[in-house]
Amino acid sequence: MTDFEVHTTSGTEDPIQPLPQLEQVELQAFLDWLSTYGADAQGGVTRLLYDQAWCEAQHALAAKMKEKGLAPEFDQSGNLYGTLPGTGAGKGTGMEEAPIVTGSHIDTVVHGGKYDGAYGVAAGVLALEYLQTQFGAPKRTLQVVSLCEEEGSRFPFAYWGSRSITGVTGLEEVQHLKDQEGITFAEAIRDAGFGLDRKYKPAAKKYGTFIELHIEQGQVLERLGHSIGIVTDIVGQKRFSITVSGEANHAGTTPMSWRKDALAGAAEMITAVRSIALEAGERLVATVGRITAAPGVGNVVASQAVFSLDIRHIRQESIDRCWQDMLQSFSRIAAEQQLGLNWEEHLSVTPIPMNEQIIADIRDICEGEQLSYMYMPSGAGHDSQIFQPTCPTAMIFVPSQDGISHNPLEYTAEEDLMKGFRVLVQLLYKYGYGS
Repeated sequence: MTDFEVHTTSGTEDPIQPLPQLEQVELQAFLDWLSTYGADAQGGVTRLLYDQAWCEAQHALAAKMKEKGLAPEFDQSGNLYGTLPGTGAGKGTGMEEAPIVTGSHIDTVVHGGKYDGAYGVAAGVLALEYLQTQFGAPKRTLQVVSLCEEEGSRFPFAYWGSRSITGVTGLEEVQHLKDQEGITFAEAIRDAGFGLDRKYKPAAKKYGTFIELHIEQGQVLERLGHSIGIVTDIVGQKRFSITVSGEANHAGTTPMSWRKDALAGAAEMITAVRSIALEAGERLVATVGRITAAPGVGNVVASQAVFSLDIRHIRQESIDRCWQDMLQSFSRIAAEQQLGLNWEEHLSVTPIPMNEQIIADIRDICEGEQLSYMYMPSGAGHDSQIFQPTCPTAMIFVPSQDGISHNPLEYTAEEDLMKGFRVLVQLLYKYGYGS
């Protein structure tokens, strides 16, 4: 399967049955309602893990789940579940071993949009309500989860919700982390009413399947004119801080050829980042998003420059090779300019392929629903990459207007939202109500 494999629809011999009364589902209205929690003056949404807006939104969702006929329940991390219990008709066949779960996260970046994460949560709640109304209780338990955190916007740690559920990370490993105001993770979770000493059950759970419906956060689907993206892989990432050391000196009296200019060296290294990434091929991306210089004075040669480096690809060997090429280039530049060079790796996430059987089921649904689709990798990280090693996992993308995300201008047309919703409902019906 290639990185971008495109398909048009021609129907199937056994088409998916039409979904009755689907037009009555008010998905956009649900998202508009949820966006009122944390609405900010910039026209966006700011809900950071365990802050007041996040707490209000998560508890309002619990009430909404109950209103929709689901059984709401928090865990110790603050993840929220809405459950549609199964009848147990599959007992003895393994069908009731673990629930089928859909959902995403409701935390945002600062001044973010109303769709990132929230779309998957809202769609999950309404999908379970719809299935119960139309078909009654499922054979296998269905759940929607509103994960407590994915973005890492408040504390320097991402995917806390999914990591706590899968047991990858425990509270003792992150409780010391501090936000920009000096509040520790332990204090924040306690003040929000969660934590190990609370009444809630432990976060660790076992899923039978996890399905995440999400906006693309990119331009590919919109530019190529497709309704659904079937995610094949979630990229791996490496993130570094690169420190270049030189010598501060007078800007007017130090000849150019005698300088040990850390900022000039860093600039040449950053140019090399772009060149190496371009040579590596279209699917590899490398980004320098931040640079600082010291002493940071206009008439002083910089003694130090620190810049960030983010490398992503769906193949680990490509990430590793690109980093080694960049490091070799950085070292050459530093030696030529008599500069010091140090680096620190902050993040290393392995690329994760999605489950092939669920991918095939999503494809069949798209063809049955006459929806144009394409196979594509995710260039952004998601909770699905945390769940996939522990249970069969898949992601469904819908288009993002102009590819804008993490921004108040983030937007997906209601028609596109509903197409993704149709696919999710059909998939949950197949897994929850099928034989």
